[in-house]
Amino acid sequence: MAESLVYLPQSGDWICCSCGDPLEPRDASVTYLEGGFTIQVLTCPRCNMALLPEYVAMGKMLEVEQLLEDK
Repeated sequence: MAESLVYLPQSGDWICCSCGDPLEPRDASVTYLEGGFTIQVLTCPRCNMALLPEYVAMGKMLEVEQLLEDK
């Protein structure tokens, strides 16, 4: 299995706004249309909500979306 891409903030202590638990680096499955891949992001251990950094959502994810739509 391929290694996941890692997208973690460079600094800071992040906590879940719902649970109050510290976020931990974990693998998250990302899917778009019929494609999928795994990335590592900060995730709440209790409710599994993930923190997706803005540069990933607005940059990398848009790039992947455009590549998949061009096919």
